[in-house]
Amino acid sequence: MSLRCDLILRDATIFDGTGNARTKGDVGVTGDRIVAVGDLGAYSADREVIATGRAVAPGFIDAHTHDDRAVLCGPACMLCKMSQGVSTVVVGNCGISLSPVRMKQRPIPPLDLLGDESWWTFDSFGDYARRLSDEPAPVNTYAMIGHMPLRVEAMGGDVKRAATDKEAEHMRARLAASLREGASGFSTGLYYPPNMEAPTDEVIAVAQALRDAGGIYVSHMRDEANFVLDSINETVRIGEGSGVPVVISHHKCSMPENFGRSVETLALIERLRERHKVDFDVYPYYAGSTVLMPDRVRPDVAIKIAWSNPHPEMEGKFLADVAKQWNMGLKEAAEKLLPAGAIMFQMEEADVRRIMQHPLSMIGSDGLPHDTFPHPRLWGCFPRVLGYYSRELKLFSMETAVHKMTGRVAEVFGIVDRGVIRPGAYADLVLFDPATVKDAADFDHPTRPSIGIAETWVNGQSAYVFGQGATEARAGRLVTRGRG
Repeated sequence: MSLRCDLILRDATIFDGTGNARTKGDVGVTGDRIVAVGDLGAYSADREVIATGRAVAPGFIDAHTHDDRAVLCGPACMLCKMSQGVSTVVVGNCGISLSPVRMKQRPIPPLDLLGDESWWTFDSFGDYARRLSDEPAPVNTYAMIGHMPLRVEAMGGDVKRAATDKEAEHMRARLAASLREGASGFSTGLYYPPNMEAPTDEVIAVAQALRDAGGIYVSHMRDEANFVLDSINETVRIGEGSGVPVVISHHKCSMPENFGRSVETLALIERLRERHKVDFDVYPYYAGSTVLMPDRVRPDVAIKIAWSNPHPEMEGKFLADVAKQWNMGLKEAAEKLLPAGAIMFQMEEADVRRIMQHPLSMIGSDGLPHDTFPHPRLWGCFPRVLGYYSRELKLFSMETAVHKMTGRVAEVFGIVDRGVIRPGAYADLVLFDPATVKDAADFDHPTRPSIGIAETWVNGQSAYVFGQGATEARAGRLVTRGRG
């Protein structure tokens, strides 16, 4: 009598997420778990997928997202990720999280990247977690609490100064409550005005809540340009002061005068890691994206407009062309576009490759799902790593590429039983063609779906099928550090 599964993927090339060499075999799934891997000729299933010539890997874990709102909006809103093979997203990055603070008016930039005040309705992380339970997302969500909303609440919006001890304690208590309710860490965006005036000691004081909870500290550092080395040292100091591991967000060397400095930054990270655990994520592009900040525009750094409330007709155009059309300077044009988003061509490709190739790197898209003309990383990040950087450039093996977006991310963030293919692990899976997988989104057509991703499963349920789009499944769960 044969053993029966709900799903079997047969004759697949298996990338197990550990970085080990690929194998050939079958993967069997029952319910939300993988139950068998290998030769499953004695097994039968309700659904069998012949995967000859294709590969199966753990569902990709996006190490850096701003999907806090998108995961609440149903399968169509997460098509950008599921069509890349993503099954889990890490939200609450760069000091920006949709909870635990309610906003009664439009939040200050960059908090508005998640939407206007109509979306800021969660008085606690517990409220946010209940929404995810009552109306499940199509992907798994791993959540951090951002420093910015905590500061805005504790300081009454007067954020252009250091917090008092009482205000810092309020933030710490709010963070501690959120961690008890299912959040997994704390993020800062010290680069941005709502956080810029927070001294290192304030961040350490708030982050003390992480120590007892076993949380993680993640930071968009204070500076990724001229003072990038100082910022790396500060980030690790905060981790040491709060007694928790550190992740440097979207590591880069920004602005032309800093091109090539990844040699220095990576060497510094390696030295610091000898005394404290520090890792980093990276996206596979030489342009970044965030809110448009007129005081930081430069003539030697090209900027495309990702969105503009007063002038949506300028979305997708270069700021220099907009300024010329309006017969004004770059800064003046940027001010006229506000509130707005920007895509900044501020990195060197050689640095991007060096950082991505480093063994400590993980892949995170940093996509902004609510931009009307988004950076192509929102739709193309993971297939770009597989197709362009691994298969075409041979920057690293495909086994390594998969590891950087699965098992390695799970290990760093403490996500249990995900990011690997083995019996007992959750059945988050992606079926793809290693010979053709690649990104189709680019800076002129940023929302084109990727090529070569055949199907994505989340907790054993089919979430995306190529040619058909997102399914109606909403099998995602809130995953918490130390648990699956």
